[in-house]
Amino acid sequence: MRQQHLALCPFLSTSCNPAQRVGRAALFSTSCRLSRAQSKEDVTNNISNPRWLSDLKIRIGKCMTFGLKPDHTIEAAKICQEIARDWRDLIAGSEGYLTGPGRKGLFRQEVVWGEMDSMGHVNNVTYNRYAESARINWAQNFANILDPHHKKEWSQLWTPQGEGLILRSIRTDFKFPMTWPDHVTVMHKLRSKPSDETNSFILDVLILSERHRRPAARCVEDIVVYDYKEGKKTPLRPFMLKQFRQTFELQEQAKKKYGERVRYLTSKVRELEQNSWDRADSVEDFGSAKT
Repeated sequence: MRQQHLALCPFLSTSCNPAQRVGRAALFSTSCRLSRAQSKEDVTNNISNPRWLSDLKIRIGKCMTFGLKPDHTIEAAKICQEIARDWRDLIAGSEGYLTGPGRKGLFRQEVVWGEMDSMGHVNNVTYNRYAESARINWAQNFANILDPHHKKEWSQLWTPQGEGLILRSIRTDFKFPMTWPDHVTVMHKLRSKPSDETNSFILDVLILSERHRRPAARCVEDIVVYDYKEGKKTPLRPFMLKQFRQTFELQEQAKKKYGERVRYLTSKVRELEQNSWDRADSVEDFGSAKT
């Protein structure tokens, strides 16, 4: 019965590839680190936990290990399938990053062996390079896809011609030591809605590990709008202001949409717990001795 349960859940199945597999010891140990009190936490605060997706997988695994009725097993499988399919949207979208076509800066960029240092993990400088490359692509997406009418103007923003965007500073917070082999997906978002007077803005950057399906690093980029001819800062041009305002509104919509989805999935997992190990009369299913 246990094997049948696992086969229905893609990231719990023993037949899945290593990049999708959650550690068996974490999933199947009855001494799971998630306590009853943690499982009962208010689901509205779930997204504030940076490891919410990993914890959700562990909680589902604990329910399935303990034993679920057939209809609850099907529900668990549906949750697993949605997480496996939409994990980028759930993680990034719930924070306001846009994950649709023409929005990602880098998508499944390969981490190569030469990017690792003597300590055996990706060199810290490489994360800034990921962010830099993704930021250029983010702007080029406006030129090629989102606002082709101003393609020439967008394409010149990263050159010393007329008005451009200059990186004033970048701060990088490393979440875990990423190693080869892996792939990264990198996304940018505007931190605030620009105004007519905006001559600088902040971009938040999310660097996702495809192998581990969680943030490997986060960056904060301070960007200045600079007039090379005048040698000073200048406000955003009207076509940029229009696109950035639209982008910010879409970010807010994505945050609401996927935030609600995360809370819904969390509430469904809580229902699974209440119908398995967290019932007052719960008894663990140790399976059958028959083969």
